[in-house]
Amino acid sequence: MFYSSGLPFTLARNPYYISSYTLASNSRISGYLPPSYNKLRTTLLQKEKKNVERLLNPIKGTWAEKGVTIVSDGRSNPQRRPLINFMAVTESGPMFLKAVDCSDETKDKHFIANLMKEVINKIGHQKVVQVITDNAPNCKETRFASIIVMLKRFKLIRRGLQALDISEKWSLYRKDDMTKASFVKLKVFDDLWWDSISYALSFTSPIYDMLKFCDTDKPCLHLVYDMWDTMIEKVRGIIYRNEKKVQEKESSFYNVVHRILVDRWNKNNTPLHCLSHSLNPRYYSKEWLNEDPTRLAPHRDVEISKRIKCFKRYLSDEERIMVNKEYAKFSTMEDDFGDFESIHDRYRLDPKTWRVIYGACTPMLQSYALKLLGQPSSSSCCERNWSTYSFLYSLKRNKLTPKRAEDLIFVHSNLCLLSRRSTQYSQGETKMWDISGDAFDTFEDIGVLEVANLSLDEPELEAMVFADGDEDVEEIQDE
Repeated sequence: MFYSSGLPFTLARNPYYISSYTLASNSRISGYLPPSYNKLRTTLLQKEKKNVERLLNPIKGTWAEKGVTIVSDGRSNPQRRPLINFMAVTESGPMFLKAVDCSDETKDKHFIANLMKEVINKIGHQKVVQVITDNAPNCKETRFASIIVMLKRFKLIRRGLQALDISEKWSLYRKDDMTKASFVKLKVFDDLWWDSISYALSFTSPIYDMLKFCDTDKPCLHLVYDMWDTMIEKVRGIIYRNEKKVQEKESSFYNVVHRILVDRWNKNNTPLHCLSHSLNPRYYSKEWLNEDPTRLAPHRDVEISKRIKCFKRYLSDEERIMVNKEYAKFSTMEDDFGDFESIHDRYRLDPKTWRVIYGACTPMLQSYALKLLGQPSSSSCCERNWSTYSFLYSLKRNKLTPKRAEDLIFVHSNLCLLSRRSTQYSQGETKMWDISGDAFDTFEDIGVLEVANLSLDEPELEAMVFADGDEDVEEIQDE
């Protein structure tokens, strides 16, 4: 079955595959015939979809209390049909909702907004905390750091590039394009060019680290505001050290970089970032404030007063007055918030844990805080879901109708979500069954979310990408 149909070896670790054989071996099923081609693609698929929907109900049941983020992303399928998929993200993980075939539609902001409204109405607008879209021209989102990744690649294989330029085989390429060949050779042996790459990587490293941290399904909405400020200060420090300037001096280069970063922040900063930041108890603690003399507690920061816009949008006048009173009590550490342990734990405990333990005296504020402190800040799960889509709806398997492909993606993605919530996923024979590759064992001590979020610049993933026994690659990695 594996060798004749091209099935991936990872199927042997699939718990559903194993359980089917266990059931068959322990049951009297003489004369049983496996399901037919038509049943698998029609009635059984719909039956399994309903079963998965039923299994997802306990997760959906937490949305009213914990809140949910709706994310969307667009791409074309192998038949060049434009698709937009929608997912719901909570602390439990990303749940696939649906994929919309947008053929013969004008994908402007009005069309996308109407699709988003349909999803929100189906979930219930009271449960939705935020909406995150992709970075298409008619949407707003962050840019990707592909250039930085490429520069890191160059630096990693510097020795290999130089060896290539002095090899006899280089002359074969040089004949095809002498201009490009000369340019490449000039650069790879230019120490100043490599110094420029190192400098570019050094001052962009804080930017890249922040984007990488936020580009996950992990709850980090409440961390973005502080991370942005910290990132800018790190960039400033690196540039000033390189230029050997004291902080009081002005750097024209830093001014350009700072202006670019601030412009990007102004486009992406929302009142929701400010509100979630102001509800994090850590940012009121003496320990956090004393780390930098320029820091202010959120209730003293004029810019963070944007949080008021959120209260005006979501609450009635009477509710807003009550929440404002509760926020004042929390921010100035009055009543129960003045307790020693409550103050002591603001810096040390996870913000959600602190809210659960100490926030009951401000019930409305506690409810909003628990929702906001559990939300992601990017639509990265939608991007990764296209890999699943390509796996099930490839160039070889392109005769599926969009609706049947959507049903397959729904079942596959959400079965993975449900499976990752079980203890068997992190141990035993079916450990991380949906992670394929011969180098699977190298992930033994890595958490599932870390594995799921690996990118091409991760050394763990490089071991899987590069072929075994490649002496040149091994030499580069040793360097």
